[in-house]
Amino acid sequence: MLQGLQPFLALDIFAQASELEAEGRGIRHLEIGEPCSPPAPAVKQAVARHLEQERQGYTAAKGLPALREAIAGYYRNQHDVDLDPGRIVVTTGSSGAFILGFLACFPHGAKIGVTRPGYPAYVNILAGLGFEPVEIELKPQDDWRLDVASLAAAHEEHGLAGLMLASPANPTGAMVGRERFAEIIDYCTRLGIRLISDEIYHGLNFSGSCTSALEITDDAVVINSFSKYYCLTGWRIGWMVMPPDCVRQTEVLAQSMFISAPTPSQVAAMAALEERAYYDAQRERYRANRDVLVKGLEDIGFETPHGGDGGFYAYVDITRFSNDSITFCRELLENADVAVTPGVDFDRTNGHRYVRISFASDRPVIEGALTRMADYLRGR
Repeated sequence: MLQGLQPFLALDIFAQASELEAEGRGIRHLEIGEPCSPPAPAVKQAVARHLEQERQGYTAAKGLPALREAIAGYYRNQHDVDLDPGRIVVTTGSSGAFILGFLACFPHGAKIGVTRPGYPAYVNILAGLGFEPVEIELKPQDDWRLDVASLAAAHEEHGLAGLMLASPANPTGAMVGRERFAEIIDYCTRLGIRLISDEIYHGLNFSGSCTSALEITDDAVVINSFSKYYCLTGWRIGWMVMPPDCVRQTEVLAQSMFISAPTPSQVAAMAALEERAYYDAQRERYRANRDVLVKGLEDIGFETPHGGDGGFYAYVDITRFSNDSITFCRELLENADVAVTPGVDFDRTNGHRYVRISFASDRPVIEGALTRMADYLRGR
C-alpha cells in the first residue's frame, strides 16, 4: 500500500463538473490546465498526410531522429544552446519524462526537494516510485519564488539528492529570473544536488523571458512538453534533455517501460515546432484573458489576485469568502456552475486559503464565470 498519495483534485472537480454537464448544466470550466485552442492547422495536416502514407509502427525508444533534431533546433533558436540530439528523449507527455528522469538519476529512497505550492503530481510520482519528496515552502510576499536561502535550509535539514523546480510554475505562474536561477543552479552544483527543471510552460511568458537550465548547466534534467504552449494535451507527447551520464540509463528504462512515444504524436510535434507564430498568438489571447480575470476578481472582492508571470493560472486568496478551499469549490460548482481547483491540490498545508483558476479558456467562458461567481458570492 502506497503511503502519502492524495487525489489530483483538479481532475476530481473536472469529473464532478462533467457529471453535472451530462445532466444538462452549463458548466464554466476553469479548473483544468488545458488550452482551448486546437493545434495549428499545419499540425493536423501533417498528421493526416502521415496517417494516409505510413503504418503506425514503433519508433526508437528515444524518439524519431528527425524530431530530436528539431528539438535541438528549438534550443538553438530560442535559447542559443548547441545541444547534442543524442541527449534528447521523446516521452509520453511530461508525465512519462518525470518517471524516467527520477528513476534514471536517483537511487531508491532519495530525497527530492519540491516547492510548495506546486504541481501535485510531483509528490505523488515521487512517493509512488519510492522516493521521498521534501517540500520547500514558498510565500506570497516573495512572489512565490524559490531562493537559495530556502533551498539551503531544506538541504541542511534533509540532505537533498535532487531539486524539482518549475518556471513558470503551476499554480502560481511565478517565473525565476536568470540571475536567481543561476544562483540556485550554482548552489545545487556545489552541493551535489541534481536539478530537474520543469519547463513545460515555456513560451507562455508575460513578463521577461523564460530561461532554460540548459543555458547555465549541462548537469540538469530538463523536461518539456507539447501540451501547453503547443496545444497538444491529448496527444501525450513531451521530451526531456538528460545529462550525459544519464542518457543510456534513461534509454534502457524507456525501452522497457514505454517502448516509444506514439508515432502520430511525434509527427504532430515536429510540425508544431515550426508554428510558433500561431502559438505566440494563443499566448497573447491568454494574456488578455488574464487581465480580464484579474480585473473581474478584484471587482468581486478577492484579495489582490495576481495572474502570474507566465503559464495560464491565477492563484487566488479566498479568505474573504472562505477558509476551506475544497468546500468553496464544491459550493461554487453546485450553486454557480463554475469549476475551479482547490488550493489544497497544490499545498496541503496552506492551500485551504487559495484556489487556482485557469484562464486558458475562451474569453466568453471566463466572462460568464465571473458573472456567475459575482452573483453567487454577493448573494449568499
